Order: sequence, then C-alpha cells, then structure tokens
Amino acid sequence: MEKILKQEKMKKINRNIILVKGLLFKSLFLALPIFVISSCATDEKQTVTNFTEIVMQDEFDTDGVPNSAIWGYDLGTGNSDTGSGWGNNELQFYTKRTENVKVENGYLLITAKKEPYNGASYTSARLTTKGIFDQAYGRFEARIRLPYGQGIWPAFWLLGANIDEVGWPQCGEIDIMEYRGQEPAKVLGTVHGPGYSGGTSITKSYSLLNDRFDTGFHIFGIEWGPDYINYYVDNVLYNQITPANVKGEWVFDHPFYIIINLAVGGNFVGAPNSETIFPQTMLVDYVRVYK
Repeated sequence: MEKILKQEKMKKINRNIILVKGLLFKSLFLALPIFVISSCATDEKQTVTNFTEIVMQDEFDTDGVPNSAIWGYDLGTGNSDTGSGWGNNELQFYTKRTENVKVENGYLLITAKKEPYNGASYTSARLTTKGIFDQAYGRFEARIRLPYGQGIWPAFWLLGANIDEVGWPQCGEIDIMEYRGQEPAKVLGTVHGPGYSGGTSITKSYSLLNDRFDTGFHIFGIEWGPDYINYYVDNVLYNQITPANVKGEWVFDHPFYIIINLAVGGNFVGAPNSETIFPQTMLVDYVRVYK
C-alpha cells in the first residue's frame, strides 16, 4: 500500500500542475452558456452547464487527521434518527481512530476492518461536513479508488442540511456515487425524497467496460441546478434527473452537506462472506465543490 501511495502521489503532483493551468484558462471563460447534448440514449436530451469557481476543496495534502475545518464524523452504529445499523442494517461501528481514517501521502484513507469493537464485528469511518459546509447547486466531485468484496459499501453523497428540522427523506438525499463491492465494474447515482426513497428511489447505474473501480482512481461528480441533477463518471454524463422524473415533491432546492463513508454489510449489499478480504480501504484523492 505504501508503494502504491507514493506512486500515486507523484501522479497527483503532475495533475495539480495541469489543474492550475486549466483553471487559469477557464478564468477567461467564466460566463459559459447552458447548452443541450445527447446522452447515451439517442432519444434523450440533457441540460448541461459548467461551474468553474472553486468554493471548497480538500486535496488531502497534510498527513494526519482530516482537516477539522472541513470534516466532522458520524460515530457509532447509528443514532436516534436512523436507528441501529444507520437505518440499513449495517454491521460496522464508525470511529475516528487513525486505524480507520487518516490522511497519508496526499490521500484520505478510510479503512474497514474486521475486528470486535463495542459490540460490532467491523469498524470503519464516516466523514461529514454537516454544520461546517453546505451548498445549494453547483458541481460536487471527488476522485476516488474504491475497495471491493461482497458486503463492502462505499459512498460519496449529500444530505439536505435541514434534516434535523424535517427529517429524512423530506430533507432530500443525493447519492453521487454508491457501489456494491461485489460488483466492481458498476456504480450508481440516486436521489431520495418524499414518495421516492429506499426501494422506490430514482437511480441509474454506470458500468466500466473491461475495467474495475477498485483498480484505479475515477472522478465521481454531479452538476446540480434548480431543476436538474446531472451525474458524471470521469466527466462522462450518464444521467440527468429532473422534477419530471420523481414521483413526489422536488426537494433539491436548498443547501446540502457532504458525506463520505465506507459501510460494511447492510440491505444494499448484504453481509461479507468468506471470500471478503479485510482490511478494505477507500482512497480519496480530492473533494472539490464549485459554483
């Protein structure tokens, strides 16, 4: 793992040089029009815009604990709102120990371990910007290398900042990337809201051809406006969700905060089996938010 991290760190330095050059170029063209492109289906049309001004970013360049000016933690096995297992029958106990979450060699590492801990059989971590950073609309993206294996459930997602007032799913949930470890070539992008949550959520998958999400880094992002949410993998637009697609109230009109977590087990993925290897680590290169 250490050798891989050092190799990836050199790649990251080169990418950051390219990013700076790209942002300088983009600054000349900040006022970009909205236009329409064809999606993978020839009968679909999707609205696309570009958000170019960075308002929050974490490049994970300082080793140690995650930046407390950006990230907090959800701890334990659930709370009074979600219930045990975070409302999904998950099996892990979330901690903020360095064994489960740390920044090293330019990456955020979230590690799921098989170990007895406070009554649970697994430990992992769940980071959140709740109460620190939230935003309505814009581009939210992260570059991530995913783990793998039956029962492994990483996610990069958003929750409505008004959740404590109105509850879930009224607050809204935007799953930018959700992944079953037993299906390493496929990710999903999903929204949950009143009348379309859980098993009736609005979702679409994106699959790699002759590749896997656990063998390299990929960029997962959304571009979100008042009446659409566009889903991207490696800047490929694969889905758009609009008010016409949901079966209830469109609740994506207020600030949302970010969550990055690595769950073990749960309704979405099932429990790990004898072939699941531990520990499993989710590597995050960066998180960026634009407006």
